[in-house]
Amino acid sequence: MTDHGSLEGSRSALAAAVELLTGRPPVLIDARHFMTGGTGQTHIFDAGVRFDVPAEDLTVTPSAVLIYEIQPPERRSFAPFQRLLRRHGVTSLGTDASAWRTATEKNLMVERFAQHGVPQMETISLARPSSQRAAAAFEKLGRNVWARPVLGTCGNDVFHITTPEQLRAAIGHYARSEQDWLMSRDADNFNSDGLRHQFRVSVLHGRPVQACEHVQADPDFPCNEAQGAGCTPLPIDDLPAELSKLAVSATESIGLPFAGVDLAVENGGVVFEVNVHPMLGSVHPAKSVAVPYVKAHLAML
Repeated sequence: MTDHGSLEGSRSALAAAVELLTGRPPVLIDARHFMTGGTGQTHIFDAGVRFDVPAEDLTVTPSAVLIYEIQPPERRSFAPFQRLLRRHGVTSLGTDASAWRTATEKNLMVERFAQHGVPQMETISLARPSSQRAAAAFEKLGRNVWARPVLGTCGNDVFHITTPEQLRAAIGHYARSEQDWLMSRDADNFNSDGLRHQFRVSVLHGRPVQACEHVQADPDFPCNEAQGAGCTPLPIDDLPAELSKLAVSATESIGLPFAGVDLAVENGGVVFEVNVHPMLGSVHPAKSVAVPYVKAHLAML
C-alpha cells in the first residue's frame, strides 16, 4: 500500500521483492483511498480484514500489509487508518502512527532525541517566530546554522545561514509558506577533500541492513540525493561500529521497527534525522532493504 501519486519509485522495488520471495506479484493498493476523505472501505471479521476500493472495483483480503511511500504532508490523514490496522492486529511494520508522527514532525523528533540522549546538533524550534527571536537563536547557535521545515522532504526548503541577510530571507520564506521551522548548529561535516558528507543507514529490527555515504560538493546545499549529493553504497560491515550503534539507538528512540537514519561522524557522531521509510532508488541495491523488509513481514505470518 503506497501513495500512487508519488513519483518516488519505491513501490516497484517492493513489488519486485514480494514476487521474488513469494513467487506471486502483490496486490498494489493506492493508500489515498484510505486517507481521511478517501472512499476505501475496511471490513473487520474473524479471519482478518478486507479492503474494498469501489473506485477500482478491487476487493482484497491481505495476509500482510506493506505500507511505504506515504509522503510527509499526507501522513496525518493516513494515521486513522494505521490506528485501525494496529487495533485489529494486522500484520504490518507500518501501523504505529505515533512513531510515524514523531519521525515526520522534526520538532517532535528533536525533543525525543533530547529525552533519550541521542547525540544531535543543538537545535531550536521556531514556530512562526518574530525576527528578534530568530536572530537570537542565530546568535546562540554561533551564526553558522541550518534551517529546515518541521515538515519537509527531499531537502526542500532547507537553508545554510551564515549572515543576517540570509537569515532574513529564510524568515521571509517560512512566513510566506506558513511553515514552522528548526534552526540547528552546523555540524562541520566535511571529509578530507573538503566536501560535505554524511551517512544514511537503514535499520530493521535493531540491525543495520544498508548503508551509503552522501557527498555534497556545494557546502551550502543539503547533503541529500534530491539536492544533488552523490551517493555511494557501502558494505554494511564497512560502516564504523559507532555509527551503526548510533543509527540503531536513534531508530529505537523514535519507536520505529524500520527506518532510514541520516547521521555524521563529526562532533563525536550526531544524528540529523530519522526517516520513516528511505527511498528505494536505482542507486540502492533492492536486495539490501526491500528484500529484508518483505522478509520481515513474511516472518510475522
